[in-house]
Amino acid sequence: MSSNGIPEDLAAALTGLAALPRVVVASDYDGCMAPIVSRPQDAKPNPASAAAIESLATAPDTLAAVVSGRALSDLRALSGLSTRVTLIGSHGSEFADGFTVPITPDDTARLSRIVSEFHSLATRFNGVTVEVKPASTTLHVRNASPDDAQAALVAARTGPATWPGVHATEGKAVIELAVIETSKGIALDSLRNQFDASAVVYLGDDVTDEKAFAHLRHGRDVSIKVGEGSTGAEYRIPGTDSVAAVLETLAQLRRR
Repeated sequence: MSSNGIPEDLAAALTGLAALPRVVVASDYDGCMAPIVSRPQDAKPNPASAAAIESLATAPDTLAAVVSGRALSDLRALSGLSTRVTLIGSHGSEFADGFTVPITPDDTARLSRIVSEFHSLATRFNGVTVEVKPASTTLHVRNASPDDAQAALVAARTGPATWPGVHATEGKAVIELAVIETSKGIALDSLRNQFDASAVVYLGDDVTDEKAFAHLRHGRDVSIKVGEGSTGAEYRIPGTDSVAAVLETLAQLRRR
């Protein structure tokens, strides 16, 4: 273990990557940049992580990004990050210039039906809440009893998740139904290509981040799983304080 708590093999990988000409450093928001909290609207970033990613955004030949499942407007407001940091919402499908896939009137009508179904579930099960986004809606069950949480998730899976044109993504105590296809992996591909990056670093903690890890290149890119659980990432760190340490280390290396 290195002096800042980063595993030795990861520290070596970061040092090698930081020496490359142009790099992308990206992270998920909830569970990485910000601790997981009971109310999604209260998820403020770890100040050390916010400062480090801002520093990365001004480092030479470095693109710093946050790729989140949140709506882009919510991500911008909650994170408080400057426009120097590239923010991507809706699981990689919502960029500053709009969605990667156009949202049609039929999509909007379908989303309205899903929202209605989710609100009905929130009424039936105590502690279940609904988060509405431009192209999707999320059912949060973190604050429900285990039985109610499971029942609400089953109802979502066997109900609106089965409708044509609906794309389901499950994470930690949530299920999200989108009316367009989303992929954090495709978002990272886009950042890599647009920036002509030599390599990419990505930190993620949830099931949706596995799509991002799957798009990284073994032996050159650096994929980092935050927390427990099975993963396709090459490296693992325990929590949000370690995320700050990784970002601070990269910021220092890229400024040398």
